[in-house]
Formats: sequence, C-alpha cells, structure tokens
Amino acid sequence: MAHTLPPPVPGTHAEPARPAPRHADTLERARQTLRTRAHWSPYSEDPEDPRSYGPGAREAGEAAFRALLGREFALDQPGRDGTVGPAPETGGERSPYGGLLEVSYPHCDPDVLLPAMQAALPAWRDAGPRTRAEVCTEILHRINARSSEFAHAAVHTSGHNFLMAFHAGAVHAQDRGLEAVARALEEQTRMPASALWRKPMGDGRTLSISKTFTAVPRGISLVIGNSVFPAWNGYPALFASLATGNPVLVKPHPAAVLPLALTVRIAREVLTEAGFPADLVCLAAEHTGEGLARRLAVRPEVRLVDYAGTTAFGTWLEDNARQARVFTSVSAVNSVLVESTGDYRDMLANLAFSVSLYSGQLCTSPQNLLIPREGIGTDKGHRSFAEVVADLGGALAELQLAALEAVPVWERVLSAEVAAMAGHGKIEIPTGPMVAYRTLAGLGGAAHRFRLDDPWLDLAEDPAGTDSLSGWSTDEDADAPVQPCQRRRTNNS
Repeated sequence: MAHTLPPPVPGTHAEPARPAPRHADTLERARQTLRTRAHWSPYSEDPEDPRSYGPGAREAGEAAFRALLGREFALDQPGRDGTVGPAPETGGERSPYGGLLEVSYPHCDPDVLLPAMQAALPAWRDAGPRTRAEVCTEILHRINARSSEFAHAAVHTSGHNFLMAFHAGAVHAQDRGLEAVARALEEQTRMPASALWRKPMGDGRTLSISKTFTAVPRGISLVIGNSVFPAWNGYPALFASLATGNPVLVKPHPAAVLPLALTVRIAREVLTEAGFPADLVCLAAEHTGEGLARRLAVRPEVRLVDYAGTTAFGTWLEDNARQARVFTSVSAVNSVLVESTGDYRDMLANLAFSVSLYSGQLCTSPQNLLIPREGIGTDKGHRSFAEVVADLGGALAELQLAALEAVPVWERVLSAEVAAMAGHGKIEIPTGPMVAYRTLAGLGGAAHRFRLDDPWLDLAEDPAGTDSLSGWSTDEDADAPVQPCQRRRTNNS
C-alpha cells in the first residue's frame, strides 16, 4: 500500500512562534568550511576547557551520567506497549567494564509510532531549510554542552577510554552532525525558492509565471546504530535527514542505547520549544532477540535507511529494503604494504601501535598486512616473511606487557578492592563474557583480561591464507597465542 503525504501549499502554512536565530554565524562558518575544506570546529576537543564547558565539567558529566543509571528513561512517545530493560535478558545494557546500567527504555508499537511521525512531517517540511538548519544546530549546541555526560555514556556502552569517548562519542560526532546540517542547507538553498518567469510573445504581450520551489522530503528516515561508534556513525545520517525535512527514527544497537537515547531526548526537547512536533525524532529500542531493525527497514513508511556496521547486514538491507533509499557504510579493508624499511625496529613498533590503537576499534585500523613472500630489505639486513611475522608478534607482545607494567597498582590494590565491593553486593561480576577476552599475566602473577573485538588483524602469506592471525571467537582461542609471549617474557627477564 502506498503511503502519501499532503503536498506543500505555498503561503498557507501558519508559522508557529520561533526563537530568534542564534546560530547564523555558526552555520555560515560551517558552509564556508565546506567550500574551503579548511579545518574548523565550534566544539572544543578538551574536556577540561572551562571556556567551553565550564569548571568541573568532567565531574559534572559523570554525575549526570550516574543519575541516569537504575532509572526509566522517559521519552513520552506514542504507541508505548512495553519496556526494554533494565535487565540484560530484557534488553538492558551491560558495561564492558563490569556491572549493569539498569536503564529501561520505552518500547513502542510501530503501527502507532510511524503514523505519528508521518503526521509531524508537513509542518517541518513547510518551515523551510533555514529554520530546519537553525533548529538542528541548536540540538547540536545542547548536546555539546553535555559532552562529558555523553562521553561517560560511551565509556560504559562502547567500552572506550574517557578521552576516546569524549572525541568519538561526543565532539567529533557533533562535528559530523554540523557538517551534515551545513551541507543540507547548502544544497537546499543553491537554487532559488521562487522566480518570476517571463517570456515575450509575438503579439507584443509578455507571458509571466510566478514559480515557487519546495524541497520535498522523502519520508521517515531509519537510522540503525552500531555498538562501537553509535554517535560518530549515526549523527551524519540523523542530522542530514532531519535538516532536509525528514522525520528520523533512531534504532540503537541493544548494547549501546543510552548515547542515542540522550540524543533523541534532547532533539525532542528542542523541537517542542521551537514549536514543532516532538515526534519528528523518535527512539526504537528493542527487546532481546526481537530483530526490530529488519522489521522497520521494510516498512512502507520508511523511505530512507542509514546503517554503518557489518557487510552482511548492510547487504541484507540493500537487498530487502527496496521501498527505501539505503545508505550503508560497511566493514573496511585497510591494508598496509610492507615493501622495505630503513628502520626495522621502529616500523615494527609503529605497526604494533597502529593495530592496537584504541583497542583496535577504529575503522581505520590496519587489518591486512601485505608482505612479499620473499621477505623485505631492512637496515638490519634481509628479513624473511616468517621473520617479519614473528618479529611483529614480538612487538605486539612487548606493547601489551608494557601496558600492564604501567599499572602495577592493579595487583596490589584494585583486585582486593573489587573483591570487597563484590562481596558486599556493590558491583556485579558478569557470569559470562559478552565477547572473547585475552588473559595476560603481569609481573607478580596477577592475571589481566582484555576485551577483544572481531575482526582484529590478518597476516596472510598466500591467497590460501595458510598463515593467518584473525579474530578470536572463544576465550580458549584468545588465550592460546599468549603462552609463547609469556614464556618469551620470562626468558628475557
């Protein structure tokens, strides 16, 4: 069944009272940056910057994040028919650092929610591109003011350290959102909104036609989040769709709901204050095993789908969501060609650092090393393929062990503290890993476990892939390669 929207009628839409534009300078600077490709950002990368975030912003952000835990996350969306969470078995989130967030979210019936979002579209469409851009920029402005809160949410959903979370989960995601808004405004205003067309006729008369042009939205946009970088990957899609007049339904990954739920809540607040329906932006949290993304993606009301994640699901969306325009950003294949080097030791250290940076979570992390079968030339003489692979493994082991030695207090203090807290019921120790973990023994015999995300690194000698080191799927597979590294460390100490 085809879903249609009422056409725009020029001059008939009664504009609600809007706040005076606050972000005209920001939008103009963003548009100039698009044209020049220079570096510029209105959002400070320093979480301790008092001019941008005020004194004590990091601590205040953590307090705000912790105030969300163990509570219901209210959104007042139409069609509520249940609750997601707070327990993991009902869709609740678990921190990668241990413990449960115990946040619950509304579950909504798509048969009620989607028509409400469609009904919100005409007023937003008729507001025009400049008003939409202004409102979108205000949403980003308010998100930016709470960047530390967003960072702590990213720490305990995606597993980042705080600084990475502040960048990828907050200010850099905001940069990408603003870029999308500026690009949308640029494209929508490139052509005139109205024109008087005149054509002289042969009998001395002039034929005049007054024309108006309205950018027509496609319909509801479905943004499907991932667990590693939900804001960084999701904001370009969310704000591009919203700025071009489309309602946005945000379907977060079950492991990382909170960052996008906060985004939706702020967007709804700003839209309401600006005189628009809050249902232009909604959240679609799902029960465990529900498969909601697949159901929503093929709904006839959904006309845009944005997804960043695995190739398999991206391909499924392209094959099945035929009623929608589908945009996917799927798994990258980042290769490094190792041909020769004038500094073999530093090359190994650089490669080890690159594949380990941010726990290997960056989409730009190297995934494939191309090494000639006959080996490479170095300042240390010729190195065979096998020697390069073995030496790189040693460099990775040294990097990991160095990280362990940097935190010797763990085995003296933290283990006892964790045991005491667990014994008094202050924290919960997960009964099973969410993903494979690697165990390394630090100095003094303390065991340290590290979360691994698949895929990691591939080392392939030939097309058959007879020599490869790829992602681990079980704890046993993860621990097995570590034993030679531990013995080598013991022998060299």
